[in-house]
Formats: sequence, structure tokens, C-alpha cells
Amino acid sequence: MINVAIGRRNGVFFWLLLMLTSVSCTPAQNPLDERTDLGRVKADTILLGGVVASMDSEVVGATAVALLDYRIAAVGSDDEIRLWAGDETQVIELGGRLLVPGLIEGHGHFMSFGRAQQIIDLNDIQNWQQAVGRVAVAVDTAEAGEWIFGRGWHQEKWDRLPSDAVEGVPLNRTLSRISPNNPVLLGHASGHAAFANDAAMAAAGITDSTPNPQGGTIVRDSAGRATGLLRETAQQLVAKAAEDDRSRRPLTEQRAELREQVLLAGEQALAHGITSFHDAGASFATIDFLKEMEAAGELPIRLNVMVRGESNEELAAKLPVYRMEAEENDFLTVRSIKRQVDGALGAHGAWLLAPYTDLPETDGLVLESVEEIEETARLAIMHGYQLNTHAIGDRANREILDLYERAFDNAEVDGKTLRWRIEHAQHIDPVDVPRFGELGVIAAFQGIHSASDGPWIPSRLGDERAARTSYPWRDLIDSGALLANGTDVPVEPIDAIASLYATVSRRTSQGAMFFPEQALTREEALASYTINNATAAFEESVKGSITPGKWADLVVLSRDFFAVPEADIPDIQIDMTIVGGQIRYRRK
Repeated sequence: MINVAIGRRNGVFFWLLLMLTSVSCTPAQNPLDERTDLGRVKADTILLGGVVASMDSEVVGATAVALLDYRIAAVGSDDEIRLWAGDETQVIELGGRLLVPGLIEGHGHFMSFGRAQQIIDLNDIQNWQQAVGRVAVAVDTAEAGEWIFGRGWHQEKWDRLPSDAVEGVPLNRTLSRISPNNPVLLGHASGHAAFANDAAMAAAGITDSTPNPQGGTIVRDSAGRATGLLRETAQQLVAKAAEDDRSRRPLTEQRAELREQVLLAGEQALAHGITSFHDAGASFATIDFLKEMEAAGELPIRLNVMVRGESNEELAAKLPVYRMEAEENDFLTVRSIKRQVDGALGAHGAWLLAPYTDLPETDGLVLESVEEIEETARLAIMHGYQLNTHAIGDRANREILDLYERAFDNAEVDGKTLRWRIEHAQHIDPVDVPRFGELGVIAAFQGIHSASDGPWIPSRLGDERAARTSYPWRDLIDSGALLANGTDVPVEPIDAIASLYATVSRRTSQGAMFFPEQALTREEALASYTINNATAAFEESVKGSITPGKWADLVVLSRDFFAVPEADIPDIQIDMTIVGGQIRYRRK
């Protein structure tokens, strides 16, 4: 006899028996038909009367799901799942709505996402004057010397530029005029550039004669005066000064700010159907903080964190200690390293095979040397870590594919088993596309970037190069590559529905088609947000599909993603988000 009272909540033995009866369950089967003592087990929650998009080829045609503790107990017809109902079972009527696996953000910046909600939001501004106006409001309530931060501006989306703009970006004179005593740092939407007023540059010790740091540019006007625009690593000069100021605040205040970032990011993620988040990435210190929140049961969603910002010496010393694979109902895993070889196309930082069309004096920036990343690759293999490298330009993608291939050969390992990733993989020479499938390299892309960036990409690359290299998703899939989707939040809003729409439509924010032959089908798109992202994090055994025995991470959509007209996909709402069997968001 099985002790059901114990097994229902904590029994590993119970779940082993349950898996034996239900793991191969199809809608035509009832996993309790064997008339065992398991027939007395009742679900905590059942969801009935829906359309179940299981993302599991063995589970098709289902309309209902039973949840027990933090797992999916059974999937089947309404009549079959009603057998799981007891006096205390919560019954959720889906009313024909679509039930999908919990959506997984395949590439975002979790703490930065929370931070973006604590500072000035510049995502919706139409011009530079609006940015200055929002800073002026913040200055009115700030103490003298207090830092003011903002994020989200993108000059390519503005309706006009000041007449004295340099390289398509304003001068910081107006910003310095309205905030002479408060350092101001405004991050570009991409995260690959920032704009500083004179007070911020003075705090960082930047003068007109300060040399460019490796991998960055202090943009100057024709007279040699620093304009305030800091590309790539140059923005770190001011960011360090701001961080030094922050470090002087009481520790309790700093920790409260970090905790608020986690909760703010989690709240928004849940409202958008995100149950898991690939964080690209965090320092060891930040991981320590997240471990504390996990131990206290405070993490709102599941985090798969990439180690970032640490030297190879630190990695060699600490990687064995920090590796964390998924355990029971886990909310924090660490088994990958994030590196970055180039910058972003919008900031002229993507590393290209040929110079920029609109800035021919440069072919981009190398932010971390190939040699440094190659040593990281060696350490990753040694300690059983996945390596995920940011590469946007066609030269960057080729260099990283070459590097990965060398690392696999030197270690005499099959690269497909390592599941190494290229983050973004935006512009790829056609010669290099098949190498993703051949080497087993995962393309961690962001569908929504095609909608946001599509209108201005040809201005950077020219029409022919843009058509040949930009976002070749269909070609990558045809090569056998796995595609993992996301939003790169806070670079873009954490709106999975918008990213899915861009993935299947290839329509830009202005309504034009952006090389539509590279679009994915709806099935491929949803897979890229669920089972593919689970696979990209070595977590496909517990996430990514509605399969008995997997964690009960589910999302209810207001309309059927597979049935609505394409133009109506952006109108789909997240009605409910369930994490580990618990409803953590319900649309009002």
C-alpha cells in the first residue's frame, strides 16, 4: 500500500509510480485505469474545457490538465481529468481558451529589467527635447549631487534630431544646462551606449582629451569636444563613478534596492506569461544575492543565470562552487557563462566583415578579445559549463563559430552535447549559417528585434548586405539549428506575444515586411519560446511542454495563437500564469 498522505506532497516514490502510469499518457488514456491505490490521489488543481498546446508530440488533442503539488499529474480529456477532482481540488474552467507551457524568456537581463522600472523610462520618447524634459522633472525633486538615471532612448525612432547632432546623436549641452549639479546618465535602449551630462563626465574624470578605452568610443564633435555620447565600454567609465557613489550608501539600502529590482522584474514577467527567465547574465555577487532570495522563497519566477563580468581567473576559482543544476521545483540554476565579443548594430558596435555603410570609417568594435573568450571556452569545458557568447555582426558570428569549433576539437568533444549558444546571432554571412547546425550551436535570437530594428538596418548595412545577412531564422532552422527566442528585456519590452508576432510575421514596427521568407511557422515560434528554450538550458526534462511529470508551469491565453488571423496575434492577452502549480498572475 502507498502512503498517499505523504506521497501527495513530498514522496519521491509516489512520483516515480505516477510517472510509470502517466508519462506516456495520451488524451485517449486515463493514467488511473490500472485501478491501483493511486486512484485515491486527487489533484490540487484541474483545468478543463480548453485547447492544450502541449508542445509534446506524444500528447495531442487534450482539453484538460491535472496539477498535483508542483507537477503536471495528467493531461487528457475533460472526462478523464475530472476523475482527479476531489473536495478540495481547485477547478479552473478554460472556456475554450488556449493552454500553453509556461513561456521562457530566452535572453534578457533580469536585474537591469528591474532597475529600468526604478529610473526614468525613455522608451516612448519621440525626440531629444522630451528626454531633456523628463530629466528636468527629476532634477526638480533631486538633492544636489544626486545621480539621475534613465534608459530606453533610441535616436533611430525619433521624429527629429537637433541641428547640431553629431553622428546622429545630440550634444549634451541642454542636458548639462538643466542639470548642472546632478550627474545624469541615460542608457541607450540597446544597452550598448549611454549619454552623460558634463557633471557625470566630470565625476568619471572624462575630459576632451581622455583616450578611448579598448572596445569603446568617447564620441567627439569636429572641435574635439566630448559630446556626451559613450559607446560600448566607454559608458563603463561613468557607470563606475555612479557605482562608487552607490557603494557609499548604507548596505541595507543597497540590498533593499536589489530586492525591489527582483520583485519588480518578476511581477512584470508573470504578467506577460513568463515563468522562467534566462538571465544573460550576473556576477557571482549577484548570484549570491539571488540564492538568498531563493532560500527565502522570494524569487517570483524561475531563473537560469549565466555568469558574467568575471575574469578568467575568478571563473577558474569559483565555477565549481557555483554550478547549480535543476533540482526539485527549483527557482535558480547556474550552469552557463556569458561572454561578449562585439556590440550592437544601432550603436555601430557590431563587428562586421566590411565597414558600415553609414559610418565607413569603422567596421565595429571588439569588446572582449577572441583570445580571452577562448580561455573561457577551455574553462567551460573543464568545469561542465555552457558557453553563451554575444555576437551580432557577421564578423563576430564567424569568429565565435571558429572559436567554438577550435574548442571542441582541442577538447575532443562533440559540440552538440555541450549546447553552446550564440546570443542574438543577428547578422550571419550565408556561408556560416549551416555551421550552426553542423556544430550544434544554438541561436538565441530575439524575434521582436526584427520589428524594432528592421526599419533602420539597411541604413547601417546597405540593402544588399541587409537582405543577405539579417536575421536568417528560416535558414538556421533548415540547417538543423535550434532556435531559442526572447526579447532581450529591457532592450525591448518583455512582451512574448509581440515577439511571437514578429517571429511569424516579420513585420516591422512601421508595418513593412522585413525579409518575410525568413519567418517561422506558428508551431516553430511557440516551440522557440517553450521547449526550445528549455532545451537551450538543459531543462527539457522538467520544463517546456505540458507533459505528465514536468513542473506545472502553464499559461492561459485569451485567444488561440494557432487559430486567430495573423494580424490579431498582438491582441492576445495573458489571462493566467501558473508557476509550480500556483497561480501567480491573473488578468483582472
